Amino acid sequence: MMKRWITFDLDGTLMQNPFGKWVFPEVKQLIEQQLNTTYNSTESLVREHELRMSQNRSVEAYDWDDMLRQLLKELQLELEIDIEQLVIKHSVAPKIYLLEETIIPTLKSLKQQGYSLATVTNGFYKYQFPVMKALGLSECFDEIITPEIAGCGKPNEGIFRALLESGTIVAHVGDRLDHDVFLANHKNVYSILIYHNLPDCLRPLAPHERPRTESFLQISEEKLKKESAYLSSTPFPESYTPSHVIYTLAELPSILR
Repeated sequence: MMKRWITFDLDGTLMQNPFGKWVFPEVKQLIEQQLNTTYNSTESLVREHELRMSQNRSVEAYDWDDMLRQLLKELQLELEIDIEQLVIKHSVAPKIYLLEETIIPTLKSLKQQGYSLATVTNGFYKYQFPVMKALGLSECFDEIITPEIAGCGKPNEGIFRALLESGTIVAHVGDRLDHDVFLANHKNVYSILIYHNLPDCLRPLAPHERPRTESFLQISEEKLKKESAYLSSTPFPESYTPSHVIYTLAELPSILR
């Protein structure tokens, strides 16, 4: 029987990873100790990430170990830092956490309704799985799709290839317009944007009504500018307009019904 997939982004959608507050600061500290001066290694790594993305190197753009090795070579430092091991080290509460209490119950409910669940994330498996396991997320998913496994990253539609071989994708849920909404719209499936800070005035509206309100259009324009400076948000592109907007994952089952 063909599977009915619902796919999910991870970071910013379901969970908080330890990179920003714990992994990158420790890398910075280790480098500064060797240099004996201040140095913003995080800025350098993010700049290299953005360069690789602009060159459509969407797999290499999320290989933080490779980018760090390159940076250490440029700095002429004989220093061994394993980001994968740092992720494992910091994958403990309260450094990592689920973004909502309703996440695991909602995912389990969807599985009981007969859906197959997959994560479709731009984070490498070795960085994502330790966090997922520690949070109890890994057991909720049938597949974990990552760039080094798929051979591409979001928003390249090839990241869905393995899932489409076994069934159809009903919906994709994520927190980014440029990666998640664009990808889902391109594949003509429900593009469900989770926006945790949805204004109170929009919450009484149905999820399919929220995206086309004037209030949310303004939010979308600002959001797209922050996500991708090279994309024009005026007039706002239809390809980046979500089919639904939710502020909690608990709203998702009502859309699918």
